[in-house]
Amino acid sequence: MSEQGYDPRTGQPVGEAVPETSAVEVDAVARAGEAAFPAWAALPAAERASVLEAVANALDAASGPLVEIADAETALGVPRLTTELKRTTNQLRLFGEVLREGSYVEATLDSANPDIIPPRPVLRRMLRPLGTVGVFSASNFPFAFSVAGGDTASALAAGCPVVVKAHPSHPGTSQATARIVASVVPAGVFGIVHGQEAGVALVKHPAIKAVGFTGSTAGGRALFDLANARPDPIPFYGELGSVNPTVVLPDAAAARPEGFAAEFVGSLTLGVGQFCTNPGLLFAPSTLVPALADAVKAATGGPMLNERMCDSYRSGTSALAASGLVDLVAEGTAPAEGWSVEPRLFQVPLTTFADNLEKLTEEHFGPAAVVVTYTDPAELDPVLRRLPGSLTGTVHAAGSEHGQAGRVAEALRPVVGRLIFNGWPTGVAVAWGMHHGGPWPATTNPLHTSVGATSIRRWVTPVTYQSWPDELLPAELREGNPLGIPRRVDGVLGVH
Repeated sequence: MSEQGYDPRTGQPVGEAVPETSAVEVDAVARAGEAAFPAWAALPAAERASVLEAVANALDAASGPLVEIADAETALGVPRLTTELKRTTNQLRLFGEVLREGSYVEATLDSANPDIIPPRPVLRRMLRPLGTVGVFSASNFPFAFSVAGGDTASALAAGCPVVVKAHPSHPGTSQATARIVASVVPAGVFGIVHGQEAGVALVKHPAIKAVGFTGSTAGGRALFDLANARPDPIPFYGELGSVNPTVVLPDAAAARPEGFAAEFVGSLTLGVGQFCTNPGLLFAPSTLVPALADAVKAATGGPMLNERMCDSYRSGTSALAASGLVDLVAEGTAPAEGWSVEPRLFQVPLTTFADNLEKLTEEHFGPAAVVVTYTDPAELDPVLRRLPGSLTGTVHAAGSEHGQAGRVAEALRPVVGRLIFNGWPTGVAVAWGMHHGGPWPATTNPLHTSVGATSIRRWVTPVTYQSWPDELLPAELREGNPLGIPRRVDGVLGVH
């Protein structure tokens, strides 16, 4: 068996087929990571940072050929893919900064105090790497959420070797990227496997101590259950489905309906709607629907990443149109060839939506959205609180509506990981303050993010050293703070 890349514009095969990885080969790659773990984890943070930056430089140097392969397999376009590869290398460089800054280890030092109850010995606590990590690539970001993407970058930064399970939609891109990463990092620190059975074997392998996943709810749930059914259950960090509710308040809608509609459709159809932050659910006054419909009718779709996604989008949106619960108010156009789809916009009154919330909040991955129309913003709060977990929640409000916007935000806050004001959810900054997560089904653990500096926390675990001699402690915990990192000493946070 092998994995074959296809051009979504034509449906025709491109590149050489990549053999699926056997169980014996999965074992060898996982064991190699296990053997490499002690040395990689012990490497000083500044040296790991240098390795990550070297990987970033090597990927940048190969940008042209990598983008060419990825465009042939994904049809995402050279401009988009060039930007995405730069985002990927910037992620690697961000984690170089995280390692040198040092606060991610949460170094905590408590002095002895024999006079309290119970008496306190000398305690030194920090976060240490878990072990070898399995990473499942995403289909819709062949660089940024794939072989050298955020999960890989953060795990390597934490001191964990990584075994990537490549996505079958872009096997050639995955192989080319993997060769570059493996040429820079120490032997065994990085590996790659192909095939569905290889992915299952990876999650079950005793050398794997945590897994990161970006993909469908069904696939992620199956692997999540597998990770928890192991004799030694392991953390599974899955980014799954998200409808990303957006609320536009009346004055904001009335101020510039055509401009708002154009921005909404631009976000909805970005990348043919194949973003985890696609705004698939819009709450708006009915007066805004004509402008939204006109914008969708003027929009052009494009090829989905693979035939399965294309078929799922067509069948899912067709079933929604035939459900009798919503009206199909607008449909854009799409190229006739390949796995192309057209944008679709549906409309439903708030009362009908509330009565059928579970069915009408199913994600239709692609350029489709449901507009839920309302007359009184006060009616939104109880409905918003019942929404399934999402990565983002957005509020559009005029200056006169800030009070209502705050109330809407409080209704959305328990069900989303990121709140956006007068903006759009597509576009996730790679930064210290980013949280790209949310309650189920957005992720399997709302405490953690898959984008940004704090995503490194998924791959580390706390260890306390009690009464150990200073010379035997990790450098981060020694007296005098030889690394000069932020630490909490006897409850006081500072560089001391």
